[in-house]
Amino acid sequence: MEPNANVIEIRGLTRVYGMEDAMVYALAGVDLQVKRGEFVAIMGPSGSGKSTLMNILGCLDRPTDGEYHLDGEDVSQLDRNDLAIVRNLKIGFVFQSYNLLPRLSAVKNVMLPLLYNIEERLTEAERYERGVAALAAVGLGDRLHHRPNQMSGGQQQRVAIARALINKPAIILADEPTGNLDTRSSVEIMDLLNKVHGNGGTIVMVTHEPDIAGHAQRVVCVRDGKIVSDGRDGAGHCLERGGRDDA
Repeated sequence: MEPNANVIEIRGLTRVYGMEDAMVYALAGVDLQVKRGEFVAIMGPSGSGKSTLMNILGCLDRPTDGEYHLDGEDVSQLDRNDLAIVRNLKIGFVFQSYNLLPRLSAVKNVMLPLLYNIEERLTEAERYERGVAALAAVGLGDRLHHRPNQMSGGQQQRVAIARALINKPAIILADEPTGNLDTRSSVEIMDLLNKVHGNGGTIVMVTHEPDIAGHAQRVVCVRDGKIVSDGRDGAGHCLERGGRDDA
């Protein structure tokens, strides 16, 4: 695939919940393209459809209609097992709540996705070596054996980013990655995501904070299941149209 090809290509994406008179269109014919190496932020008020969009982008849900091509593959109608494989190999997730396993050390949390990597059958020693390298890359080489409750929120999110990167995914999906962090830790996490982007990573991030969205190259504003703006100044435009998003 060419370096500038779209890693995400969505056409006519629709997601409907309910039936007949109770039908609700969470997404209503969304078109979206994200080029390889782009950093895109998604904003929108509660109920706008942005969470539904992220769930479909993350292969956690399937559209009612429309197409979703991820890294050249149409994943719109894959079954649950195939979607799980795509999630493991193609997508790195960074959640607001970190989603680390509390009983595992930092390095074992980071190693976990490698256990389910069907393309690389690594030994335990190889997985450990890669986990150590991933943690060193996010500045936590001295926290390998710390459990989540022995680390600050910012450190836990760094572990989550290392875990997201471990399988060298096509995209990083970051859902409110600074939502549980103080200002200093938020700056550190955004610096780290900027570094990932600078190294060629493709990032799609949901946020309700304009200053966080300002790190992205593009801001996509979602409202009533549709994209209402898409551009560099989208954060301000999105807020002007609907006020602050406290979802």
